[in-house]
Amino acid sequence: MSPLADRYGRRFPYLRLSVIPACNFRCTYCLPHGYHADPKAAGPLSLDEITRLLRGFTELGMHKLRITGGEPSVRNDLADILRVAAAVPGVTKLAMTTNGTLLSRRLGEWMDAGLNAINVSVDSLDRTTFTRITGHDRLEDILHGVDMALATDMPSVKLNAVLLRDVNDRELPTWLDYLRDRRIGLRFIELMQTGDNLPFFRDHHVRAETLETQLLESGWQALPRAADAGPAREYRHADYAGRIGIIAPYSKDFCTGCNRLRVTATGDLRLCLFGEFGIPLRRFLQADEQLEELVQAIGGQIGRKEQGHFLHEGRTGITPHLASTGG
Repeated sequence: MSPLADRYGRRFPYLRLSVIPACNFRCTYCLPHGYHADPKAAGPLSLDEITRLLRGFTELGMHKLRITGGEPSVRNDLADILRVAAAVPGVTKLAMTTNGTLLSRRLGEWMDAGLNAINVSVDSLDRTTFTRITGHDRLEDILHGVDMALATDMPSVKLNAVLLRDVNDRELPTWLDYLRDRRIGLRFIELMQTGDNLPFFRDHHVRAETLETQLLESGWQALPRAADAGPAREYRHADYAGRIGIIAPYSKDFCTGCNRLRVTATGDLRLCLFGEFGIPLRRFLQADEQLEELVQAIGGQIGRKEQGHFLHEGRTGITPHLASTGG
């Protein structure tokens, strides 16, 4: 089977799979009032359904998988999900994005199950600011879990921080101190407008390129982008053990290098985080004999992927908040 490619020549070796829409944080930019389940919504994919889904995507060239949520650790069977995912032939990189609340207690279990890359959301190194953003005073424990991960042989440990004007956008010096002796990747993510955060977006959006300019003026150098890398433009500096990545969705040509697809917790394929529609795949996940149908369904839809998102026009598609699609 040929690798999955769209009409613009982009290939997709990278899948982001949400395993649950629920989250135990109340981040101001995502779920400020907490998660509220839709009583009419279907439950998340089962282990068998996840296995069949991943087999279909690996048939089409996917080899990097990121488990997301909501918050994936809310699922009690997360270690089992990681284990079945790692066992799918063709999956060579198994990553996860988490808020880190269970990291210090579950890291060993997750690594034993096959996890070999982790991103932890840490929007501030200031305890008060972190609590203000997330609704939880958990920074110390989360950073302890991050240090535990750095002490292992895990190939990739990264942090994610959403930039918020007048909240955490002046913390670069503190972050640089943190990165000086830690071999960790830090991702600064530009705040994105979603279906239900427009007032917040208008108050707190700051262009990530502003921070990028500061880095370049301070001697940070751009690194080449790997074929299966995420959307960050990555920088390094000889004086720092850590690296910094900038995710700037409002920058020119941001979508040119798109290499990832998304599947929601209930099995809908999303060709773009801010797409106008979802493509139900769950009906192809009920039996092993449906693999060919699944592959054809995915391959037959890739031609509908747009060349870019429409965030500049204020169009956010069917994404009410980032937890709903896996960020």
